[in-house]
This record gives sequence, structure tokens and C-alpha cells, in this order.
Amino acid sequence: MNTIRSDGKVSQLLRGIPIPRMFHVSQSFPRGSISCEEIPSRIQKLLSNDLYASKVQSGMRIAITVGSRGIRNINVITKAIVDWVKSRGAYPFIVPAMGSHGGATAEGQLEVLAHYQITEETMGCPILSSMEVVELGVSSCGKRVFIDKNAFESNGIIVSCRIKPHNAFRGPIESGICKMLTVGLGKQAGASIVHSDGMNHMARNIPEMAKVVLEKAPVLFAVATIEDAYDETYRLEPVLAEEVLKREPELLRIAFSQMPSLLIKETDVLVVDQIGKNFSGTGVDPNITGTFSTPYASGGVKVQRTCMLNLTEESDGNALGIGLADVITQKIYHDMDVEKMYPNCITSTVLASARIPCIVANDKEAIQLCIRTCPGLNNKEPRIVRIPNSLRIGQIMLSESYYKDVINGKYPKVKALDTPLNLIFDEEGTLLTPWLN
Repeated sequence: MNTIRSDGKVSQLLRGIPIPRMFHVSQSFPRGSISCEEIPSRIQKLLSNDLYASKVQSGMRIAITVGSRGIRNINVITKAIVDWVKSRGAYPFIVPAMGSHGGATAEGQLEVLAHYQITEETMGCPILSSMEVVELGVSSCGKRVFIDKNAFESNGIIVSCRIKPHNAFRGPIESGICKMLTVGLGKQAGASIVHSDGMNHMARNIPEMAKVVLEKAPVLFAVATIEDAYDETYRLEPVLAEEVLKREPELLRIAFSQMPSLLIKETDVLVVDQIGKNFSGTGVDPNITGTFSTPYASGGVKVQRTCMLNLTEESDGNALGIGLADVITQKIYHDMDVEKMYPNCITSTVLASARIPCIVANDKEAIQLCIRTCPGLNNKEPRIVRIPNSLRIGQIMLSESYYKDVINGKYPKVKALDTPLNLIFDEEGTLLTPWLN
């Protein structure tokens, strides 16, 4: 593997590029979250309704799905469902429902769950991880439909998932219950078929294939989570299997209403401290960053150049999403594992997310390269937005060119938390300026 030299020609060309001073701001969004401590009792109360309680009888083997996304409180939510199933005298087990994630291996999917503190020890029940599937039939679109064998052979399936806008297509049903049924529980085989026509047909394939799963598999109900703009648990709602296709579009509209955004709608350079599969399937949520991998979805901030600085440990080498950046650091390049990345690309048919962008030696040079190559600046001070990741943007940093507008109230829900100061880098060029508490 080539090592990017910090004393090479690229570094020499970037050394004199000034980085503007920056300041911290808070972004205000509506909030009304359910506390972590409240979740177990909330789930217990919701599921005690006879509509759901009557579905789980003593002695039944109940499969509970867990996906690969970094859903807030996912371990607490999962444990609460496990405990409720036990209280009914039934026998719960967890099924990783994450398509081809985890390197498309049973072992890799167990590792993904472990990153979220979901293990047999913490959950108090077995985890049956396998890539073996059962074919259920053919959808109205002519697509073969598969489901995890362990889940299919259970007496009932409880689908635990988050409902949110998808990062690559638009439709009445996007990321949520139906996607978990077809892509997640379909494992690599099913996920590959869902994606086989390309992202422009996902809005059709997912619900039509979900109809087959709902008809042929022992799905009891879902426990749907919606998060607020602060990445906190906002809503927990059980949905009966027979109500899924009607209710999920309504829940998606609620999820859209809770989405955060960068209230500075346009910038020259976006600096993303961390990317990872625990934030989004494409490392960052393009609904925030505007870095979409397909033309079938749009939104987010309008930006000329994007750099990504670090890959989360939870991603275990899966750096999918780097292809949506203009510049990455050598740290990310060294941490990435193509054996973890490429199965997702092969399954989804989307290659853009895994393409290798420009690689530089450190954080400072990543920002400098973005500034240096921004068209149309004409010696004007560049506008820069820095975010910690795409899930938590209640606090961000802005360059000094935004300061007067923020102070003068141009952005009513944006508040300056300090004054512009130079970013701090160590001798290796690592960005050290901390986020405020």
C-alpha cells in the first residue's frame, strides 16, 4: 500500500493555503425525545395491548430482528422486546437482519451487533446468525423473495427497525419495516435481488416484495422507531403485520418532519470529522450532506467540496461512502477493508460510494486541498462548515465569513457559541479543535 508523504510534492503545493478562522454554533430543532430510561416501560406498555400481546403465546419461538445501523438506544430497545417476549412465556432469539452488511458473513454480522453491545450475554437470549435463506415465492414484479431461514422457522417474527428517509431513492416507503423484511431478512441473496433493477426501481420492488414476506412468513408485528433531529428516540410504535403497508408511509412522513438539516444551506467546503456504517449506509447521510450516490434522491446542503477525516471503529473497515467525498485522509485509506466494502456494492449495484477520491497525508491537508480546488472563489475567503458526523449536527462549526450573518440573526435557529479562532492542528496535521460540551 502506498504511503502518502507529508513532505512530498502535494504537501508542498498545499502548505501555503490558509484555512479561515472558525467558530462553534448551535442549531435548534424541535425535540421531544423518549429517554433511554423510559424505553423499557414504554415498550412494555405498548406491547401489553391485546392487539400485540395476543400474538405471542407461551412456548412460542420468537425471532427479533436487529439491523446494522447505529440506531440510538438500539441495545435498550432490543433488550426491552426480548424481556417482553420472555414475560409472555415465549422463547426469544435475535436474528441479524442486515442484508450483505458485515462482509456478507454470519461472523461479520455478529461483529456488527457486538459493536452495539448486542450479544447473547447482554440480551439474555440466543443470537442465530446465518446467511442461509428460504425462498418464499415471486413478487408481482417477477422478483424471487427470500427470508432468513432461522426467522422463517420460528413461530413468529417481531421486526424491530428505524423508519427514515433513504439515502439513494425516494418513494412512499423507503427505509423501514418493508426494507427490513426484504433487504435485511433477505440476507445477501434477497438484498441482491431487491437492488437488481437499480435504485430507480427500489420504491417499487421493496413494497411488492414485502407483500410476499407478509403473506408467507410468520411476521407478527413491527416495533418501529423514529428519531428526532438530535438523533434521540422520538417515537416508538408497534405496527401489526396486516397494517404495515398502510401505516409505514404515514410514519415515513413523520420521520421526514423530524429530519435535521444544515441550516446554512450553501457552503464551499464541508468537513466531516467521522464517517461510518453506524451513521448511514453511505458513511454519511446524504439527506444532510448532499452527497448522494444516485440521481434518484436529492436534498441536503449545497456544497462544492467535501472532505472526510476519520472512519469509525464500529465500521470495522467498511468505508463505504468515501467515493462521495472529494478528499479523504490517509487514515481512512489505511483503515478501509475492501472485503467489507465491496459486498455492499455488489449487492446494491451502486459503485459510486466505494470509489477512491484524492488521498492526502492528514486532516489539515484535506481541508486545504478542498479550499485550493474550489471553483469561483476568486481570492474570496472560503465558506466552510465542519460537522462531527451526519447524525449529530446540533453543534457544528462555521468559518468566519458566516459570523456577522449569524450574529445579526440571518439564520434564526443558529446561535454563535464563541468567536472565530484558528483551528488547532498538531505537528502531524491532525485536527484537534474540540467540540464544546
